[in-house]
Amino acid sequence: MPPPAQQLIDGKLVAASDGASYPILNPANGEQIGVAPDGTAADVDAAIAAARRAFDETEWSTDRDLRVRCLRQLHEALLANAEPFKALTTAEVGMPGFMMMAAGFDVPVDGLKWVTDLVEGYEFESDLGEAAPMGIPTRRTVRREPVGVVAAISPWNVPTQINLAKIGPALAAGCTVVLKPAPDTPWVAAELGRLVAEHTDIPAGVFNVVTPRSNDVAALLTTDPRVDMVSFTGSTSVGKAIMAAAAPTLKRVFLELGGKSAAIALDDADVAAVAGGTAFAACIHAGQGCAITTRLIVPRDRYDEAVQVAAATMESIGAKDPADPGAICGPVISAVQRERVAAYFDIARAEGGTFATGGDVIDQPGNWIQPTVVAGLDNSSRLAQEEIFGPVLVVIPHDGDDDAVRIANDSAYGLSGSVDSASLERAKAVAARIRTGTLAVNGGVWFSPDAPFGGYKQSGIGREMGVAGFEEYLEMKTIAEPA
Repeated sequence: MPPPAQQLIDGKLVAASDGASYPILNPANGEQIGVAPDGTAADVDAAIAAARRAFDETEWSTDRDLRVRCLRQLHEALLANAEPFKALTTAEVGMPGFMMMAAGFDVPVDGLKWVTDLVEGYEFESDLGEAAPMGIPTRRTVRREPVGVVAAISPWNVPTQINLAKIGPALAAGCTVVLKPAPDTPWVAAELGRLVAEHTDIPAGVFNVVTPRSNDVAALLTTDPRVDMVSFTGSTSVGKAIMAAAAPTLKRVFLELGGKSAAIALDDADVAAVAGGTAFAACIHAGQGCAITTRLIVPRDRYDEAVQVAAATMESIGAKDPADPGAICGPVISAVQRERVAAYFDIARAEGGTFATGGDVIDQPGNWIQPTVVAGLDNSSRLAQEEIFGPVLVVIPHDGDDDAVRIANDSAYGLSGSVDSASLERAKAVAARIRTGTLAVNGGVWFSPDAPFGGYKQSGIGREMGVAGFEEYLEMKTIAEPA
C-alpha cells in the first residue's frame, strides 16, 4: 500500500493531530487503496489560524507578481505529475479514463492557467473620474481587493475540477484558503497539497488542506469568525445548512448545488440523436454530475422511439471497470450511494414507472448500478424532481414548445439543460425561456474555463469559472479624495 495521504497545514505535510486515519476505498472493487488523516477540530483550527495569519501578515494579498509566479509553478507541477494524478483519480474516484481529457484533469488544469493569465492583466483599480457630490469636487476610485480567508468545501464526483475551480481564483485574487475535500475522495486533494508544498513558493499558511471525516469537525469552517467566505459545491440540503451556519458572522457564501437538468427535443429535432446523446451523457461517470441532463423531454408522438433509442444506447455502453480504456459508466462512489440509487428504483416502481433497461444494482464487488432508462412517469414523479446521482434517465413526453418549457422549468433546480431543433432560432427562443445557469443549444458546449457556471433557484448562488468566478473572491472598495 502506498504512503498515507497527508494534510497540509501552515506549510507542513502532517497526519491528524491525534494520529487517527480512515481507509480510502476503490469504488470499483471495494478494496482499500490507502489511508487519509482523520483531521481533528485542532487541525481545522490550526489551518484557519495559518490562513488568517498568512492573509493578514504576509504580502500574498498584495503581491500580484508572487501569486502569478506561484500559480504558474503549480500549473507546471500538475502537468509534470499528470499521469500519476490521473491514475490516482481513477482509483479513488472511480472516474473513467476518458474523462481525464475533460473535467477529470486536463480542463481544470488548463483553467488554472487561464485564471493565472487573467489575474496577470486584471485591473484591480478603476477611475470613476471627477464629480461634485453635495458640491464637493471629488475624484473617485474603485478598488477590488481579496475577500480574505476562504473555506473551500468540495464534493467527491469531480474533485480535481472543483478543487481547482475554487482554489485557483481564490489564490489568484489574493485570498488564503483552507480546502476541505469530501471524505470519499481526500487523496486527490491531499496530492494537490503535496504539489503546493514541494513544487511552489506559495508561502506557509496561504494554502491548507484538511481531511476530517466528521461533518461536525468540517462544519467549524462555516462558523469560525476568522473565515471570511465559504465556497461550497455539493447537495442543496447541505448548501442550505452552510448558508444558515454562515449567517451569524455574515460570511460570503458561494454555493453550487444540485441539478435535475432537462434535455428538450422539439418536434422538428432529430429525436433519435437527442435520445442517444442524452442517454450517453447520463452514463458518463455513472451519472455523478450535477449538470448532467437526467430528464429527456420529447414530443409525445415520438416517445416510444426515444425510450427505445435511449435504452439501446445505455445497453451498448454498460457499466465497466473505470480502468478499462473503453469505459464510459464506472461505479458509483460508495456503497451508501449505490443503496441510495437502488432506493429510487423502488420509488419508480411504486409510482408506476417501468424500466426500458436497467433498474437494479449489479451483483459484484464494488458499487455498481445498471444504466437505467425509466418510462411511464410524468414530471411530478420523484424520479423527475429529485437529484439521483446515478446512471438513471427519465423520459417524459411533451405537447409542444410551451409544454416543454413548462416541464423543464417545473423543478426546484436550475443548473443546466439543452434544447435541440432543426431551427437554431427556434431552439434559441426556447432556451431563452428556460431558467437555468447554462444551456446547450443544438449540441453547443458551455463547459470551459472562461465560461461562468452556476445555477438559478435551488441550484445555487454565484458563479464559478470565468471572470465572474474570479470576481466571487473580490471585495469592492470606493475611495474618494479631493479633486
